[in-house]
Amino acid sequence: MSKKNSKKKDIRKKNTRGVVIRPSTKQRRSKSVEEYDGVVSLTRDGLGFVAVENMDEDVFVKPGRLRGALNGDRVRVAVSKHKTGARREGEVVRLLERSAKPHIGVLIVRGRQIWAIVESPRMPYDIRIPLEEGEDLPTIGGVKAASGMKVAVLVTDWPRGSAEPLGKIVDVLGMPGENNTEMHAILAEFGLPYRFESDVEQAAARIPEKITKAEIARRKDYRGVTTFTIDPADAKDYDDALSFMKLDNGNYEVGVHIADVSFYVRPGDTVDKEAYNRATSVYLVDRTIPMLPEKLSNNLCSLRPHEDKLCFSAIFEMDARAAVKDVWFGRTVINSDERFNYDQVQAMIEGGDGPLKEEIMTLHSLAQILRKSRFDKGAINFERPEMKVEVDETGRPVGVYQKISKESNFLIEEFMLLANRSVAEFVAKKCGYKNPTMVYRVHEAPNAEKLGHLRSFAGNFGLKMGSIETTKQATKSLNALLRDARGSAAANAIEMLALRAMARACYSTDNVGHYGLAFPFYTHFTSPIRRYPDLMVHRLLAQYLESFYSGHKLEKMPDRHTYQLWCEYSSAREQLATDAERASIKYKLTEFMQDKIGQEFDGCVSGLTEWGMYVEIEPTKVEGMVSLKTIKEDYFSFDEEKYRIVGRLSHRSFTLGDKVRVRVVRASMEQKQIDYELILDDIR
Repeated sequence: MSKKNSKKKDIRKKNTRGVVIRPSTKQRRSKSVEEYDGVVSLTRDGLGFVAVENMDEDVFVKPGRLRGALNGDRVRVAVSKHKTGARREGEVVRLLERSAKPHIGVLIVRGRQIWAIVESPRMPYDIRIPLEEGEDLPTIGGVKAASGMKVAVLVTDWPRGSAEPLGKIVDVLGMPGENNTEMHAILAEFGLPYRFESDVEQAAARIPEKITKAEIARRKDYRGVTTFTIDPADAKDYDDALSFMKLDNGNYEVGVHIADVSFYVRPGDTVDKEAYNRATSVYLVDRTIPMLPEKLSNNLCSLRPHEDKLCFSAIFEMDARAAVKDVWFGRTVINSDERFNYDQVQAMIEGGDGPLKEEIMTLHSLAQILRKSRFDKGAINFERPEMKVEVDETGRPVGVYQKISKESNFLIEEFMLLANRSVAEFVAKKCGYKNPTMVYRVHEAPNAEKLGHLRSFAGNFGLKMGSIETTKQATKSLNALLRDARGSAAANAIEMLALRAMARACYSTDNVGHYGLAFPFYTHFTSPIRRYPDLMVHRLLAQYLESFYSGHKLEKMPDRHTYQLWCEYSSAREQLATDAERASIKYKLTEFMQDKIGQEFDGCVSGLTEWGMYVEIEPTKVEGMVSLKTIKEDYFSFDEEKYRIVGRLSHRSFTLGDKVRVRVVRASMEQKQIDYELILDDIR
């Protein structure tokens, strides 16, 4: 056996990478306990923390009291009553549900003894894969599992007396280090699919492509109206288009045309079930994992130029000051005249020539007015740079650059926002029903306590933040603070803390408005190709419009409870997709930094914890961590109240936004983690 393989065998024997822990077989309870349900988070050392809803602090559980619970599992935890200020500590009394997310590991085969050596820092155990007599390793997606391959494994059991959990292989991802393997591993880790099963592809293939004359007759025909799409240069699907026409009364007619996915995908059919399960397209660094099969996303529902396409549209009559005089919603057929990319439109806005320039410039003027009005009414204006990883055809990262939104982006954005809020307002106020069932995109006001911390932090830089007593006052004060901080050394830190104070936008049938956009009514109507909630909105709107135009009341209101469950599921899947996207970015950034070990960079403190300081280096904004234990010049500790780290000997401190100099010391592909070393002058 090779030295490398011997090492792997030793890892398996230790089982927990040096931590010997076994599930508790005996239930121990203190005399006075309270029980809660929550979700487990594990550390590399096997320590457990149970997150309980509406509890401000996680419950700490020692390794021997987890009763076999693993990261992501739902459990019931018994919590001993504790003294004020003491950490809540408890023990798991029941495993309620194993996590549906698989663990990613490398397969080790020793005859009939098989293990997945798991690489996640939240899984301190390796998983044994038992095989029945005569059973062989599986073939999944055309790939047969073999020793050394990366696989996805679901834990199925942890028998009493066993030193390790048992599991089954649910996907074979390929050889470690290969780009496709690693991207598929990220998707599998978050429980996201990366291929369509054959039954879904076959169902999509059976959808008729021809648009019948009867279907066209049921729709408003916009094929003779100037229409175009504006998308990124590398876009493969175009799910929204704008039309433009001057009216005899001097006003403009602006159409927002959205691919009519609901015509092709019917509730409960095979494609619909798969779209619901996915809930969203996923955007990794080097690929898009679509919600719908390619026949729909890149063909039938892609508004390609010079092809008749079915749409669901919002048609606005607007005056020269962008005031909406009238609006019509309904199904249409269009034929796009031009397919623009953002750079082409931006060039026209900046003075260049191009087709449909007069229409583009008028829409640009209207969009600028809409944008100014939105911010005047209190929309939050964040300007934190968004960085993008550039990869070559093999997926290898070759550069990191700042993604800059320009007026061409704003042109499309403002009309999409107008359509989204207009649809939401129509259903909520004008469709003829009191409190109708609707899917809203909501964003609650920021946390008052966190805004208070932000105000205190800003004060350290001489920046004042006004009243935050009411939502309106908080919005005004927050925007003023962001404006005053712009261009200062504190700008980056202020924006980061402001973002952390914000609630997370989500889907709900309970409309509380959208705080960040300053809209009392808002939904997602404009991307049913890539978001299932938009498809739900199209279906609901179609029912209300049919009732509205015909005058016939619906026999039964769509079930609010069911739609709320769908909203919660879609919000959760959206977060998973976002987490996977971030993981792919971290992986590629780590790969990008591998040949920069030992190099020095200027940077900015981007985060602080009790164990380390996070730093974004210039100009790429690649974030890594400086472990406090590695700072040899002084003993630094975290001052949570003032949100800074302070040296015990020198009293030197660092806080968010501070400029520092760092050296790259490690870039771990397995952990997707970059470590920096702080470079300090002699401060003793």
